Amino acid sequence: MANMTLSIPEELHKKIRKHSEIRWSEIARKAIAEYIEKLELMDELTKESKLTKEDVKEISKEIKKSIAKRHRTLLK
Repeated sequence: MANMTLSIPEELHKKIRKHSEIRWSEIARKAIAEYIEKLELMDELTKESKLTKEDVKEISKEIKKSIAKRHRTLLK
């Protein structure tokens, strides 16, 4: 098995040290594996897409504007 060095903020490290009974490397391994699964799914879903990164940015911008507009309407 390969090793990986991970840098974390000191405050987080202090909290982790309070729970030495937990196998933190296993927690990190599982979190990384879950994230990789999501990335692989996205790769599979988009592998034949003709969209460019600029297309995706524009779609994202429009979605965010629509969500903001909807929330402004709900707050009134």
